[in-house]
Amino acid sequence: MFEVQSTGAVLGATITGLDASRPLPEGDFARLLVALGRHGVLRLPDQTLDDAALHRFSARFGEIQGSVEKEAVAGRGVPEVGVLSNIQEGGRYIGFPDAGQEWHTDMSYRDVMGFVNVLYGVVIPRRDGRALGGTEFSNMHAAYDALPEALRERLAHATVTHDFNQYWENARRNGADRPPLTPEQRRARPPVVHPLFMTHPITGRKVLYCNPGYAARINELSPEESDETLAFLFTHQLRPEFRWTHHWTERDLLVWDHLGTIHRAIADYRRDERRLVRRCQVMATKVFRPDFLEPVHAAQAAM
Repeated sequence: MFEVQSTGAVLGATITGLDASRPLPEGDFARLLVALGRHGVLRLPDQTLDDAALHRFSARFGEIQGSVEKEAVAGRGVPEVGVLSNIQEGGRYIGFPDAGQEWHTDMSYRDVMGFVNVLYGVVIPRRDGRALGGTEFSNMHAAYDALPEALRERLAHATVTHDFNQYWENARRNGADRPPLTPEQRRARPPVVHPLFMTHPITGRKVLYCNPGYAARINELSPEESDETLAFLFTHQLRPEFRWTHHWTERDLLVWDHLGTIHRAIADYRRDERRLVRRCQVMATKVFRPDFLEPVHAAQAAM
């Protein structure tokens, strides 16, 4: 039986007594999902995982998304396992060196949105004994709860267009070393529409499902009012009381809930300070299904 120890902050808990390389019984997996909904970000320290084990663990949550850049995974044995790294071999980066440095939530730009990210720390940069390259999160349950009631009521049924190309181009403007998307890549990631306020499938509470990276337009508002409202929401959701940072250690396995958080990678390390993290991006292909949630509701009732 694994244990859940909260950070005591607005997000985050450490899971001990769980070996992610081994199959997890359904009851334990349901408890893990309850903890994920409650804490938003789960750290499983001291894990030993190859790519196949990371893939098996991640696939339990749903279908894993592949990369829009085919060459980024060419020749890898488990192509759904992505690489985030500033390490170069043969003059080329072995993974994405600058991924996720703007506030966002992964796969809000997909028709089937993202459910969880699963990251495994292999090489963590350090300077003067301090770990660098942390991941910062903001709690979208808390952000929704703190919105003005009049705004929640007025936008209760609003929808937002999310656009992958917007994030890609913003990263390029901010110095990311990546080419423009090709027409083929843009066709593979067309804009999509999701509710502004979503009922979280695990907690049953409302969340603010909107992020500066991909949210381009509130469709029920005029362009001018949409821009003004999005600017307010983006500022609101990054209030200090909603935020928490995970500081990495090698062999950390980090699982976080895309539906209830937004995040960014902290780029506070130099190119010569090596970083290597393996990643699976898991889509919400299971979490809204009643059969998937039934054990979760039973676990919640027992706790």
